[in-house]
Amino acid sequence: MAYPEAKDVMFTSLIIVFISFAIVISHGGLQFKGYISEEGKIEIGEGKIKLPPPILKGVMSVEEAISKRRSIREYSKKPLTLKELGQILWAAQGITEPKRKFRAAPSAGATYPLELYIVVKEGGVEGLEAGIYHYDPYTHSIELVKRGDYSYELYKACLEQQWVLDAPVNIVIAAVFERTTRYYGERGVRYVYMEAGHVGENIYLQAVALNLGTVAIGAFYDDRVHEIIGSPKDCVPIYVFPVGHRV
Repeated sequence: MAYPEAKDVMFTSLIIVFISFAIVISHGGLQFKGYISEEGKIEIGEGKIKLPPPILKGVMSVEEAISKRRSIREYSKKPLTLKELGQILWAAQGITEPKRKFRAAPSAGATYPLELYIVVKEGGVEGLEAGIYHYDPYTHSIELVKRGDYSYELYKACLEQQWVLDAPVNIVIAAVFERTTRYYGERGVRYVYMEAGHVGENIYLQAVALNLGTVAIGAFYDDRVHEIIGSPKDCVPIYVFPVGHRV
């Protein structure tokens, strides 16, 4: 029996891969665009949009950021950059100790019950389509959950607070309480809310350092926000942070 040469097998395999890729595209199977980094490289893979690396040393001291921290409810129409969005998300829940996977905010027993969802309005982030995104701290990337501009729906769910509608992005902090309560019982519920407060302050201070504005929102219809962000049943929203450029 005659066997095909290795180069023929490789050529045939490449043809099959190319045809499969073409079929996926023609059927709309690739749901994410490629985004170009400052270095000109496409930063995307496995359905996730890779965010630019976070800045670990800025020009503003933590003391100055604390002194300038205020709740800002008016935003310009200027969109955020992907780098600004990534920096805010890293400050909230990014990995700061790669070996042990510790995050930017303290967590009781390192149980990390919090998940971040980002509601991006049309034109809210340069190069990013409107939609609901979920942040993955382990890869410092975001993944599209739902396409479309849901800023108006979120505004209605947040009792028509105008700053929710005006902000280019809204960060929703949601929690899977069981991750913490399985170790700490009912006391763990308190720990989860404490952790959300730590994350919220990080968002505030990072926003100040980037000359952005934000405000903490706790008044909203829980079930409606839950439905809008499309989080799993056990992952419930507990905080909303509009973020945008100051007027």
